[in-house]
This record gives sequence, C-alpha cells and structure tokens, in this order.
Amino acid sequence: MDVLTLLKEDHRNVGALLDEANGCEPDDKRIDSLALQIEKALTVHAAIEEKCFYPALHERAEQTDDTVDVFEAYTEHDLIKMLIALLKSGRQPDEQFKAELQVLSENVKHHVKEEESTIFSLARHVLDREELEELGKEMAAAKERLLRGTRERSVRKAPSAKKRTNSTKRTTSTKSANGKKQRS
Repeated sequence: MDVLTLLKEDHRNVGALLDEANGCEPDDKRIDSLALQIEKALTVHAAIEEKCFYPALHERAEQTDDTVDVFEAYTEHDLIKMLIALLKSGRQPDEQFKAELQVLSENVKHHVKEEESTIFSLARHVLDREELEELGKEMAAAKERLLRGTRERSVRKAPSAKKRTNSTKRTTSTKSANGKKQRS
C-alpha cells in the first residue's frame, strides 16, 4: 500500500471516531473509550508521519513554499498533541471535556483537509511511485510496532497506588574517595 493510501485510511478511521465522540452527550459512557481510541490513533499517526513522511518531503522540497507547508504540518501536529493532552487529563467527561474534544475534532479535520491537498500534492510531485510504495511499507511497519507497543503497555498491570510513607527506606548513592559509587 502506498503512503498516501495508508494515511487516507488513518484519516478516515480517526474522523469516524471523532464523529462518533462528537455525537455523544457529555455523560455518555462511550466517550472515555472513544477518547482513548482517538488519542492512541492520533498519537501513532503523528509519530509515523513525523518520523518518515514529513522528513522525506522536507528533504526533497525544492521551493520555499513547499518547505513552509511541511513545517505548517508539523506545527498543526504540535497543536493537536496539546489538545490530546487535555483528553489524557484523567478527569471525568463533562461539558468542558466535550468542548475540548470538539476543538480537537475541528483541528484534526482542518489538518486532514490541508494535508490531503497540499502535502499529498507535494508528495506526488517530489516522490515517484516506487518511493511512495516503499514509504507506505515502512510506515505501515512502524505503525504496527507502535500499536503493538501501546497494546502491551495497556495490558500491563498498573503499579500499586499505595502512598509512600516517610518510613520508606530510600537508597542514595555517593562517591567514595576513589570515585566509585557507594550505596547507603
């Protein structure tokens, strides 16, 4: 699958999740699960674009406007990451959470529209068919690794929430006269 097809699929999948979440009332039980799915999908998507796709375009961009477009895409990702951080706050979904989700949705849809026109056009111009295919394979593999990693982390047992007391023994290290670390 070529890179543009892979990215379009991601865009459609995230768009469907965002639309479903936006259709929920603030107290809907599904909103937590949807927010988690959206966060994971957007985080992985942004990571593979920033690691593989955008650098390839930046390297090949011949005109200043093209370079500016690539940097704009990075900047839009930064904004989306800030909005994702709000979703990960751990607070209960309420009207404010729903509003933040709406703003995230609007920003993602704006980014997708620009990317599928401006950035994809640049990709078709500076990368040949074989390069688009190869980049698609590389990004699909990176995506699978990242998704596998997030699944493995979510399965791991969360650490105990017990509070530490002042009586908890702390280990510190100091350097002895000979320069070697010693534990106390």
